[in-house]
Amino acid sequence: MTHEDAGHYAAKRKGFELNKEIAAWLKERASESKISCADAHAIAVKLKVTPAEVGAAIDLLEFRITKCQLGLFGYGLKKNIPELSGDIDPGIESAIRSLAVNKRITCESAWGIAKKYGVAKNIVTAVCESIKIKISGCQLGAFR
Repeated sequence: MTHEDAGHYAAKRKGFELNKEIAAWLKERASESKISCADAHAIAVKLKVTPAEVGAAIDLLEFRITKCQLGLFGYGLKKNIPELSGDIDPGIESAIRSLAVNKRITCESAWGIAKKYGVAKNIVTAVCESIKIKISGCQLGAFR
């Protein structure tokens, strides 16, 4: 969805039914109809559901996701992607390139690389940006 579609998130979830248990948890954790990526993922773990199921409920409730853990959105007017200092870790770069399809890797793949190399998720994003690889397929469905 584009920025112009803000507040109309349910439109991308036609045919989905709101999971009342997920909705209750989201309402409890949200502030001003906003929920952080980390909180959304924590709810998925707590309820033993997929992030996609939580993302669908977020959209159906017309909530906004903030503070993407990859640093891509939800930080006001800017992203939260650090400047890389020094050389790019060749292992991280190689992992990104090996998983890239059409110059894109998935959000889930980026998370896996961060975990494997013991770095913050937004560091993987910074490497992706520096080597011109896009991250797509948000686990919560915020972007495709």
